[in-house]
Amino acid sequence: PSILSLKREMRNLSEECNLEPVTVSMAYVYFEKLVLQGKLNKQNRKLCAGACVLLAAKISSDLRKHEVKHLIDKLEERFRFNRRDLIAFEFTVLVALELALYLPENQVLPHYRRLTQQS
Repeated sequence: PSILSLKREMRNLSEECNLEPVTVSMAYVYFEKLVLQGKLNKQNRKLCAGACVLLAAKISSDLRKHEVKHLIDKLEERFRFNRRDLIAFEFTVLVALELALYLPENQVLPHYRRLTQQS
C-alpha cells in the first residue's frame, strides 16, 4: 500500500474507533516523521502506521483500558499484523520520534484542518 492509502486506512480506522481528528492529525505527523527519516520499508510500514495511531490515541485522548484494547484489535484486524509485533514496534517508533509525542500546534493544525473540512 502507498503512503496515501495507509494514511486513509489510519483515518478510517480512527473514525471507526471514535478517535478525534486531532488524534488522527498527530498520528499523521508521527508517520510523516518516520517517512522522512527513511524508517519505512515494505515489511514495517503497516506496523509504523498502526503504532503511530496507537501512540497518538494514548497521548491525545483519555482512552480507557478496554478502548485501547479495542483499538489494538481493530489495528490488528485492519493492518493484518500481530499485536505482539505492534507493541514491540510501538517502542521502536517512540525511539525514532525521540519520545517527542507532544507536538507543536503548527505541525498538527494543517492535518487537522484538512480532516475537519473533509468530514
